[in-house]
Amino acid sequence: MNQENKITKPNTKYIFVTGGVTSSLGKGIISSSLAYLLQSRGLRVTIQKFDPYINVDPGTLNPYEHGECYVTDDGAETDLDLGHYERFLDVPTSQNNNVTTGKIYFEVISRERRGDFLGKTVQVVPHITDEIKRKFVSLSYESNFDIIITEIGGCIGDIESLPFVEAMRQFRWDIGEHNSIVIHLTLIPYLQSAGELKTKPTQHSVKMLQESGIQPDILVCRTEHSLPVDLRKKIALFCNVQQSSVIEAHDAETIYDVPLLMRDENLDEIVLKKLHIEGTPEPILDKWMSYLKKLKNPKSEVNIALVGKYVQLKDAYKSISESFIHAGAHSECKVNLIWISSESLVDNRWSEKLENLDGILVAPGFGERGFEGKINAVKYARENKMPFFGICLGMQCAVIEFARNVLAFENANSTEMNPDANYPVIDMMEEQKQVTHKGGTMRLGSYPCVLKEDSRAFDAYQSTQISERHRHRFEFNNKFLRDFEDNGMIATGINPDTDLVEIVEIKEHPWFVGAQFHPELKSTVMTPHPLFIGFVNACIEYSKQL
Repeated sequence: MNQENKITKPNTKYIFVTGGVTSSLGKGIISSSLAYLLQSRGLRVTIQKFDPYINVDPGTLNPYEHGECYVTDDGAETDLDLGHYERFLDVPTSQNNNVTTGKIYFEVISRERRGDFLGKTVQVVPHITDEIKRKFVSLSYESNFDIIITEIGGCIGDIESLPFVEAMRQFRWDIGEHNSIVIHLTLIPYLQSAGELKTKPTQHSVKMLQESGIQPDILVCRTEHSLPVDLRKKIALFCNVQQSSVIEAHDAETIYDVPLLMRDENLDEIVLKKLHIEGTPEPILDKWMSYLKKLKNPKSEVNIALVGKYVQLKDAYKSISESFIHAGAHSECKVNLIWISSESLVDNRWSEKLENLDGILVAPGFGERGFEGKINAVKYARENKMPFFGICLGMQCAVIEFARNVLAFENANSTEMNPDANYPVIDMMEEQKQVTHKGGTMRLGSYPCVLKEDSRAFDAYQSTQISERHRHRFEFNNKFLRDFEDNGMIATGINPDTDLVEIVEIKEHPWFVGAQFHPELKSTVMTPHPLFIGFVNACIEYSKQL
């Protein structure tokens, strides 16, 4: 086998996670939980997501279609499950951690156009499946991982997933026995009228997987009720797995309970045994358990408004909501998020919706819908000295509101909303003005930022040098910077290479911070983001005054 077709590096083991019966069962959380348990035993683990949709990435998808678009350090726009991977493992992912059908076909068609196939007919098998197999192992050449977990999106039986499943079948033969396992996540529904848990959907799901030539090694059964022993025996018998490999995944109070629940089910031990990995120490879970203890035993409570245009689908702001959980646990505070549609903040009584809160976060987004409601939310926080945090468009709204109501720049705006604004205090970045294609062309990934020491941002980070992830086309217009700073809104974070304003603050406000970047994308269980910690602490102090 030549280098181009080399399948894998020696000693790397592969775990495939598939799903059946229905979507949204939690493959990403199970994958992340297992990865954390294996990592806590000292193994080097990473996770990748294979999505069957034809979009090259989710960057152009409406959040209502696919939830949040997650961004990695290297500028990849990816599935939101990569956020779970990073939050659980506290290790950054890359563009190679998320692969789509669109990426696979784009690569194969590009090779065909170059003549790489020497005139052969290009087919799903072997050309598409070979490219998928190459992607299965690409991470093993980035770092020396002991285990690579691959989550296959969608459900077994979906037309879109068939090439991935076939590639997985081939791949398992290619790398040999004991070097891979398949974990199949399925549903055990409870029929209220019959008072019974039903295994038939799981049996059919496994049968469909078997028809594709794959026998699952472990079944993780999502359930609202505990699985009795006789039911586990039945599932094992009809699905051709060992009884010990039928794992109960009971609905949990929080997703952060799942690693401990999977540990109680011995999932990590079963996986290691099937992969013939010996000699690993017991998992060290002290820090995780300490985090859960703080999360479940708060000493204070705050109510924070999340103002956005996609609040009907909370997954659109998944990283933000999880960042509040991390920061809340760090400060031993229960953060109650009050989801407020920015479109609702434009009627005659809009301000009443923001009363009795302890803080306001204006969320990122694109487009005019709900924009003026976000401006009103900023105004309320500024005038009432309520802690405020603006992210990306939220920061831009803070700038526009200040320009209109403090600087008296009539109808100040962003050129995204009004290309002919008299006061374009937010303008398109120069390098974006010639861009016509939408996919993957924004300012994406990590960029450096220098902080002023006398600032809320420095108080949070305790450093003048930081790096944060971006996803935007528009920026603060530096033509107006002197006007803002002379009147109290200070640029406290600046990109050292481009002079892009990254952070703005109002000096005479208890806690008013707008960030052009996305701090939520770097918050993890073990390393909560400092700006979220600072904001939550400010909300705690504000609540004491009420």
